[in-house]
Amino acid sequence: MIKRYFKSHINRNFSIAMIWINGGSNLDSNGKKGINQILCSLIIRGCEGFDNLELSDFIESHGAELNQEVFEDGMFISLKSLDAHFNKLFPLLDLIISRPLLNEGQFKIVKKSLLNSIKKDKENPFNISFEKWRKIVYLKHPYAFNCGGYEKDVLSIKYSDILSEYEGFNSRDKYLISNNSKINEHYSKGFYKKISKEKISYPKYDLIPESRFVSSHKKSNQLILMFGNQTCSRKSIEHWPLKILESYLSFGMSSILFKLFREKNGMTYDVGVFNPIRKDNAPFLIYMSVSNKNAIIAFELLYNLWKELLFSLISDKEILLAKKKLKSSFLISTQSLDEILNRELQLISYGIYPRSEDYSLKEIEAISPKDIKNVTNKYFSKPFLSITGDKKICNDIKNKWIKNF
Repeated sequence: MIKRYFKSHINRNFSIAMIWINGGSNLDSNGKKGINQILCSLIIRGCEGFDNLELSDFIESHGAELNQEVFEDGMFISLKSLDAHFNKLFPLLDLIISRPLLNEGQFKIVKKSLLNSIKKDKENPFNISFEKWRKIVYLKHPYAFNCGGYEKDVLSIKYSDILSEYEGFNSRDKYLISNNSKINEHYSKGFYKKISKEKISYPKYDLIPESRFVSSHKKSNQLILMFGNQTCSRKSIEHWPLKILESYLSFGMSSILFKLFREKNGMTYDVGVFNPIRKDNAPFLIYMSVSNKNAIIAFELLYNLWKELLFSLISDKEILLAKKKLKSSFLISTQSLDEILNRELQLISYGIYPRSEDYSLKEIEAISPKDIKNVTNKYFSKPFLSITGDKKICNDIKNKWIKNF
């Protein structure tokens, strides 16, 4: 059974329907990491009445798009077409979910494609650093693992494993949202749980600095640095103070990271914060790429910034600006219909009113510099660091890390 919702106030000359299926890579069993990535890719490769080529030809002949993506908490499957063709195409979504072919030949193609993607990701130093970072931050939690899986695990996945996984897939909660009036069901505010006013449980880390540090050695002219911790879920009251902190650190040319690392010191063009929405404790990390000659200085600047955030209040003026930039980001995120439906459907699956940003403005206004300092101390007093680069530079930074963190 798919719960359906209609976005009545959005008018376009095209229609989108998106399905969110609860459970993504967090349901991958040990030794089978990547199985839900394969399953989701295979589901859209043929359904009752259409083999892979027929389904592809039918969709493309109407100028439509069929896409899928797997996250830690769930899967997205989306269909997009001009309004004139949507009624013909929309029934395919139900067939894809409830009556996929799950062809063994297509399974082999999807598996090979995923293995190639995993090998390609290993060449990206950002991916290397992030993989190591989340493994020490999340330990055995499902968020510690790559959504796409790992080469050894994917190689061990058999066709029979996919058929078994699909049996569990049928019982997962599913939600559909569309801007097309033919869906003809509306969500109401009363359906959703209010955002929790209780603080979400958070693992207490009392680890020595060596346990919160990891490095990957690679001959390169640049060093990748990722610094942060897991924080809270989207339902926590601490979500908005953290988003204001993210805005202060990384939104636009007035952000502290831009001014510190690019404007004042000209060190990097790649610096920012990664803080996605998650059902459980979301990652919050500062990432950057710097040249070898600037690596030590960049680390020292980051250390000084970290101390300032922990022990000093951000000024009222800076907090006001961060709040304005955060609110502006809400407006920017409503420009694309894909973004609107994607975000709202994800929130629906978490039991949160999908336009919660609109109803959180008063809460955001009430957040003080002290509130920001409190969440900073809670989550970043014992941060984790992952670096990738030259062995000697990594070891020099490790020694500074042990001494100061």
